[in-house]
This record gives sequence, structure tokens and C-alpha cells, in this order.
Amino acid sequence: MRILLAEDDVRLSETVTAYLRRAGFAVDPVTTARAAEVEAAVTSYDVIILDLNLPDGDGVELCRRLRARGIGARILMATARDAVRDRVSGLESGADDYLVKPYALEELRERVRALLRRPPAVMPEVLRAGDLTLDTATRIAARGTRTIPLTTKEFAVLEYLMRNTGRVITRDQISEHAWDANYDPASNIIDVYIGRLRRKIDGPGDDPLVETIRGAGYRLGAGGS
Repeated sequence: MRILLAEDDVRLSETVTAYLRRAGFAVDPVTTARAAEVEAAVTSYDVIILDLNLPDGDGVELCRRLRARGIGARILMATARDAVRDRVSGLESGADDYLVKPYALEELRERVRALLRRPPAVMPEVLRAGDLTLDTATRIAARGTRTIPLTTKEFAVLEYLMRNTGRVITRDQISEHAWDANYDPASNIIDVYIGRLRRKIDGPGDDPLVETIRGAGYRLGAGGS
């Protein structure tokens, strides 16, 4: 899942970015409202973490503009403003949640995970494709009774495929949701990770679940179960 982090405190931004990347998220950090608005317009983010006190604009107004443009990413406002009226104002502008600074990184991570389970599309905690399951809370994958160990990036790719079971997903879509702005489109890294997932998911006698659609991308099916 891909996150846009709008935070002008450079040290905090670096800390949060590193922590969320270790937790398996792709993170693009920006320090201004203008940069956040531009990035949100050109990239499909799953969550936007928005500081209300950006140097070139108010986060509440930015949130309103993002919603007016039809951007449906979950928005988590993070700010030192802890008055009830500030929280109400933020939520009324279209934010999905509000976190008061200073916050624990663990709480931020869990707030993000909780947002990913909210509408507009109901996102279940346990994803299923045939006899393949992925628990997004415990980060445990299993095929039948066999537990599948996953690296952080393998989990991110598999989670995106499972949230789109049955659909043809392009490499660009996978990179947008599982990698950050450092992704090199000329590399074959996505094919490498798909190959790793295939070897882990498909055991002896299992129906193959990940299908390559030539010239288009990949599709995760439900197998023959």
C-alpha cells in the first residue's frame, strides 16, 4: 500500500518514512501543501498523512481541495492542534481520522492499517483467493494448512493482488501501490517478486494462482478450489 506523507518537520518526516517502510508500506514524503497536492493528483495513494501546519498552506483547506478534486485516498490528519474544534474542522473537511502530535509510531502504523479497512471499498482484514488467505493484521499468509513466509515487499505485492482478485493488474499499478517514488520503471523487479511469490504460493499439486497476461500484467485467480 502506498502512502503520501506531507510533513515539513524534516527529522520527523525521515523517522516516520523509515518506520513505515520497515512496516511494509511504500512512502513518498513531501514538505509542502503544493507538493502534496501535485503528488496526490498524479499518483493513486491509498493513504495520505497530512500535517495541518504546512509552511505554504493550511492542511484543512488542502484536504477540502483534494476531496473537491475527487481524490478518494484515506486522509489521516496529524497535528499538534488538539482542541475539539480543530479536530471537528479537520474531519468536516473530508479527513478520515485525526492523530494528535506527538504520537507513537506504533499508533500511527495501526491507524493507517485501520484506515485501509474502511470504505469507500470495504477492505476485510483477512483476504482470500481460493484456498490462499492473507491476514493483513498479523501479516500471515497461508495456502490451505501451509503457512507461507513472506518478506515485507512480498507481502505488499501479494496484498495488492489479493485486493484485486480476478482483475488484470499492470506492472504500473503494482509499482504505484507497492513501491515509492524511488522505483525504477526500467528494472524487472516486479517480475522478480512475482516469480518469488509463485514459488512460495504454489506447492506440489496446487493449482497455479498467479497468471501472466501477456502484454498486460498479472491476474490472481481462485485456482480450482
